[in-house]
Order: sequence, then structure tokens, then C-alpha cells
Amino acid sequence: MADLNNKGLLVGAMLVTGLLVGGGVGYAAGNNNGDSKPNGNQQSTAARTDTKAADLRVALNSLEAQHVDLASTATRAGFDGSPMFEASAGALDENSVALSKAVGSVYGEEAEAKFLEIWRSHITFFVDYTVAAKTGDQAGMDKAVSNLNGYVSAISDLLGGATGLPKEAVAGLVSEHVGLLKTAVDKHGAGDYAGSYEAQQQARDQITNKIADTLAGAIVKQNPEKFNN
Repeated sequence: MADLNNKGLLVGAMLVTGLLVGGGVGYAAGNNNGDSKPNGNQQSTAARTDTKAADLRVALNSLEAQHVDLASTATRAGFDGSPMFEASAGALDENSVALSKAVGSVYGEEAEAKFLEIWRSHITFFVDYTVAAKTGDQAGMDKAVSNLNGYVSAISDLLGGATGLPKEAVAGLVSEHVGLLKTAVDKHGAGDYAGSYEAQQQARDQITNKIADTLAGAIVKQNPEKFNN
């Protein structure tokens, strides 16, 4: 099981990124085949960005970045007892459903439902952690962290099994993501608001540049017939 406090898991993140680059998955590779126009002007050799693969990458990046921003807003609202909490939590769940549908569009309804169940669980665990942190309930915080470690294992099993990526490497990426969001909560609770937003931005960069890009690359490589334009 992945441990949120084990920095060695970052090696897993590096491994997945290496697999992505080494696999040669081209998100925006063009298909001009060197053809020329009838008037003799050469077609641009610039890579196309209007491919299905590029669309997938952009969609996952957008949804994952939105997840980080909404989760950060919801946990801050929850910690502060803000009346915005309910609305922010609702928006966060809408994002979760959208992410699950993205998974389902590739792997089917069963995977969509399983992903949504597991994904929602980690949001619940973050709420639990936030509530415990606000009251200084160390036992509650420890329990939430334990549950989050269980989430890392469960979502890594699902995504690793679906995409063919090494589960340990996926766990490294997911654990890093959870750790950054946890830091955002901790910094906010300590009154270090600048540090909280810095951690949020780091989480946003990590989930797009590492997790979303890696998953998109693996999905395209695994299903070339679905992403050939």
C-alpha cells in the first residue's frame, strides 16, 4: 500500500513519466504524410493539434485541473465553516461525475461506475481529514490518512489494470497528488494561506503534467484504433 509520507514513491512518478516519453505516444502528431498542395506550395509540417488524441489530453487536463481547484475551494470552505461549502462540494461532485464519464467513454459503464465510487471516496476522506484537522483531532486525522492510503491502492489497481501502466508507478503519482492536497489543507489550517495556494498550484501542475498526460498517453497507445484521425 502506498504511504503518503513515503517520499520514495516519487520514483514511481518518474518511472511513469519515463514510460510515457519512451513510449513515443504523440498527442498531436499530424497525418500529412508529406503531401503537397496542387499549386506546389508545401503543406505545413507543424504537428496537428486537432486530433482525437489531443482532444483526450486536453479534456483530461481540464477536468483534473478543475478537480484540484474545486477540491481546494471545498476543503477551505469546510475548514472555515463557510456557507459556500455545500455549493462548492456540489460543483466538485459534478466534476467527479464528468471524470467518470471520461473513463467510461473508453472502458465502459462498469469501469465508469467503479471509478466514480472510488474517486468519490477520496473526497469523503479529505472532508474527514479537514473536519478532524479543524478540531485538532489527531486520531481522526490519522484515520483519514489511512483511508486515503487505501484509496491510493484502490484507484491505482483500477487505473493500472485498465491502462496497462505499472500499478506501483500509478500509486506513486496518485500518492504525490494526495500529499499535495493534504499540504494545502494543512497550510490553510495553520494560517499559511500563501503556502496553501502554492501547494494547490503544485497539485494542479502535478495532476495535469504527470497524471492526466500520462493517462492520456497510455490510453491512446492502448487504443490506437479509437484515436486515429
